[in-house]
Amino acid sequence: MPQLTVYAALAAAGFRRYATYRQAILAACFTNTTFGFLRCFILLAAYRATGHALAGYAPDRLATFVWLGQGLIGVVLLWGPLEYAERIRTGDVVADLLRPVDVVWQQLAGDLGRAGLAALTRFGFPLAVGALFFDLYAPRRAATYPLFALSVGLGVVVSFGCRFLVNAAAYWLLDARGPLMVWQVATTALCGLAFPLRFLPSAVVTVLTVATPFPSIMQIPLDVVTERVGPGAQLRLVAVQVAWAAGVLVLCRLVQRRGERRLVVQGG
Repeated sequence: MPQLTVYAALAAAGFRRYATYRQAILAACFTNTTFGFLRCFILLAAYRATGHALAGYAPDRLATFVWLGQGLIGVVLLWGPLEYAERIRTGDVVADLLRPVDVVWQQLAGDLGRAGLAALTRFGFPLAVGALFFDLYAPRRAATYPLFALSVGLGVVVSFGCRFLVNAAAYWLLDARGPLMVWQVATTALCGLAFPLRFLPSAVVTVLTVATPFPSIMQIPLDVVTERVGPGAQLRLVAVQVAWAAGVLVLCRLVQRRGERRLVVQGG
């Protein structure tokens, strides 16, 4: 229980920290909304050119996919800063290691607080604007709503784990900007932001979903909420997210332990 209280306090601190950047939140909402119009018009134009549903997405599902995706950008934080990598480079990470809480869990707690704030601000604004100008799809099954919330939470955890690993590369590289660039390109192309991954051949989608964490960040939550698949398939997709969330967090712990040993060897 005392540990849970500490992590809850860290999550609350993460919420308060990012709540101070009001202008950044407004700028992000405006930017995500602007690109939402561009993405939505492009996908709807593709639908009109073909005259039939694209990979199972009717126009209302396409619009919902776009606008919910724009709202999720800030929640899952696709392109996070290299804060932890900078602390490793400067040696300030020693202060983190001296605290009586696990580094991975303390970072995760802070990120969950940030995601909570984004869900209240950056998620709703693009969705509200999209609902004003486009016909959006409302889930027909009541179970979809809590399942979507769970799926988004798992997407946040998977995204955090991947971003932590990118930052932890600084234990060996000192400068993690290279891994960050690779992460940004890969996640933009493969998470479902640039286009619905269902546009690709089904075999490719299956491999990406099972063998990489990227679809678990955004594509799966969006497939769940648009009800493109049935209830059983929704549960299987969320199960894939659970597996990736657990696997990535375990990998974070292993990498962190190796990084700490390397820091000690280097005299940190």
